[in-house]
Amino acid sequence: MTRKVKIIIPDVLRSYTGSRAVTAVGTSVIALFDDLERQFPGFRFRVINELDELRPNFKLFVNGTLEKDLSVSVGAMDELFIMQALSGG
Repeated sequence: MTRKVKIIIPDVLRSYTGSRAVTAVGTSVIALFDDLERQFPGFRFRVINELDELRPNFKLFVNGTLEKDLSVSVGAMDELFIMQALSGG
């Protein structure tokens, strides 16, 4: 069963979505990104690399919990927060 999940978008990616929050359909985090790519072409590659790994400059939180496993299941009432990690010196 697919689930519609609320996704909070960081400023750096809002040029793709045009919005601070969007919804995507999927049963796992990686499936959500597949749906985001369908809706907003180019979005997925900014966050997920060609090996289906999270890029080091992003963090993902599912319901406030840091999540590194992109295959983790998500539910209809869940919220995915994409956060850009700060770097520099």
